[in-house]
Amino acid sequence: MLYALLCYNDEATVWSWTAEQETVVMDRLGEVRERLERQGKLGPSLRLLPTTAATTLRKSDPPLVIDGPFAETKEQLLGFYVLEVADLDEALAVAKDLGEANPGGAYEIRPLAVYNAGAPLVVGEGAGVPA
Repeated sequence: MLYALLCYNDEATVWSWTAEQETVVMDRLGEVRERLERQGKLGPSLRLLPTTAATTLRKSDPPLVIDGPFAETKEQLLGFYVLEVADLDEALAVAKDLGEANPGGAYEIRPLAVYNAGAPLVVGEGAGVPA
C-alpha cells in the first residue's frame, strides 16, 4: 500500500538553520531513509524549495497566476516521502522515526492513488477513491 508522508514545518525556522544544524538533521534523516531503502519501503522523497520560490495558479475565472507563497499558514509543506508499507500503522511508525530525526513541524500521512499514463489507476486501501 502506498502512502505519502507530507512534511510540514515553519520554513523560516528550517531555512535559517546553520550549515551545522542542517547537516545534523539531514544526517539523521539519511539514516532513516537508508533503513527504509534497505527494507524496500521508500519511494521518492523530495524537499521543496521555500514558498518564496513558488508560483501559484488560482483557479478562478479567469485563472490568476501569483508569484510567491501560496498559503497563509504557520507551517508550510516542505517536502514529502512516498512509502510502500503494509498499512497505516506501519506508515505511522515511519513518520515517528522521521519525526525523531527532524525537530518541529508535523507529518501528514495520506494514502495515495497512482496515475500513470496507459496504466490502470492504483488506489491505496482506505484512500476513499473509487478504483
